[in-house]
Amino acid sequence: MSDQKQGKILIVDDNEDLLKAAKMHLKRHFAQVDIEKNPEAIPALMNNEDYDVILLDMNFTKDVSSGSEGYYWLEKILQIDPSAVVVLITAYGDIQMAVKAIKAGATDFVLKPWENEKLLATLYSSMRLRETRDEVNTLKIKNQEINQAINDRYQEIIGQSAAMQRIFQTIDRVAHTDANVLILGENGTGKELIARAIHRHSARGKESFVSVDLGSITETLFESELFGHKKGSFTDAKEDRPGRFEIANNGTLFLDEIGNLSMPLQAKLLTVLQNRKVSRVGANKDTAIDIRLICATNLPLYDMVKENRFRQDLLYRVNTIEIEIPSLRDRMEDIPLLSVHFLKHYSEKYHKNVSKISDGAMTRMNKHPWPGNIRELQHAIERAVILSNSSVLQPEDFNFNTSTGKDSEQPLNLDQFNLDEVEKLLIRKVLKKYNGNITQAASELGLTRSSLYRRLEKHGL
Repeated sequence: MSDQKQGKILIVDDNEDLLKAAKMHLKRHFAQVDIEKNPEAIPALMNNEDYDVILLDMNFTKDVSSGSEGYYWLEKILQIDPSAVVVLITAYGDIQMAVKAIKAGATDFVLKPWENEKLLATLYSSMRLRETRDEVNTLKIKNQEINQAINDRYQEIIGQSAAMQRIFQTIDRVAHTDANVLILGENGTGKELIARAIHRHSARGKESFVSVDLGSITETLFESELFGHKKGSFTDAKEDRPGRFEIANNGTLFLDEIGNLSMPLQAKLLTVLQNRKVSRVGANKDTAIDIRLICATNLPLYDMVKENRFRQDLLYRVNTIEIEIPSLRDRMEDIPLLSVHFLKHYSEKYHKNVSKISDGAMTRMNKHPWPGNIRELQHAIERAVILSNSSVLQPEDFNFNTSTGKDSEQPLNLDQFNLDEVEKLLIRKVLKKYNGNITQAASELGLTRSSLYRRLEKHGL
C-alpha cells in the first residue's frame, strides 16, 4: 500500500465499541475516519465534509432488525449527495435485504462482525467507484466543451499579410511547448482563434479547450465557475459541479479578458496557478490540475501594473510568451481574402446567390477604418448578403461611416444624423475611450454587456 494515505470515511452506528474499534483499524489506512452514533447528525457532517465512503448501520435502537432506518438514512444521504457511495452494515443481513439495499442506491453490503481485510477491500473498491463517478461527471462536461469547440465556426485563421505570417510562425514555435501564452489585441481581432490554433497544434490537441470570458463572470460566481462547487455550498448549487480548471484538465484553459479581473480575484487566480490545485466551493479537498494556460486581453496590462490595477506577479505568471494580434487596419491586404470567406459562408447560410463583391464596394471597404476589426467586417458582409438583391455586392450594400479617426474626434452635430447613426457614433467614441473594453464602455453607456453586444452587432461594430 502507498505511504500516502487517502480517502475520507464516515461510519454511522449506534454501537460505540464498534465505532472505536473500526476507527482504530481504519485510520491506519485512510487519511480521515469520522465516527458518529446518532444518524440525525448525518446531514451536518455531509455539509462539512466531502466523504469518499459512508459506512451506515441498517439498524438503530429504534428499530432492531428490519433495516428500515438504514433505508431511510440511505435515502436522505442520496438526497444530499446523489453521487455518495454508501456501504450498509448490519448483523441481521440476508440476500433479500442486500438486494433491496442495492436497489435503493447502496454500493455494497457487509455483515457484522466483519473481517478486517474484507472490510478494507470493500472500502477501497467503493472509493474507486466514487472516483469513477466524479470522473464520469467531469468527462460528460468535457465532452460538451469538446463538441462545442468542434462546432464553432471559423476555427481556421485567415490571412496572408506579413503581420499574420509572423503570427503563424510564432504559433509554430510555441504550440508544442507547455508555455503560458498571453495574447494581446483589440476586440474583434481573433484572439480566441489564435488560442484555439495553439491548442490544436499542441500535444494537448485531443483534449478539451475550455474558454472562459472573465469579463462576464461576477465576483460572487468567480470561484464557483472556475474552481467548481459542491452541492448545497450556496443557494443555487443543486448538484456537484466541476469548475473550468477541472474540465480543462490535461487540455488548455483560455481565460479571455483577464485584464478585467479585480485585484482580489487576481490573487485567487494566482494562488491556483502557483499551486496547480483547485478546491471546489464547499469542499475541503484539493484537486490537482494539469493545464496549458492561454490568456487574452485588449487592455494595457503593463500600464495597469504601474497603476496598481494589475498584479505584476500574475502578469509574469501568464506571459511566458506574448503574441500581439494586429488590428484589421494594420493588415488591410487581408480584407479581400476575409471578405470572400465570409461572403461564401453567408451566401450558403441564407441561401442567397451572392458570389462576388464589386470593385467599388471593395474600394469602400478598404477606406473604412474598421474599429470593430474582423468582427465588424464579418457583420458587414452578413448584413450586405441579407439585404442584397443582386449576385454582386455594391457599395450601397454597405452601411458604415467611412470617416477617419481624426474626423471621429470632432464634436457630433446631431442634426446631421438619424437616431441609429447617433447611437452608432456614440458607441464608437466610448469604445475608443476605453480601448475597446466592453465592460467599461457598457457601464458608461448605462447598458448591460449583452445589450452592448447586441448594439455592436446591429451597427456592425
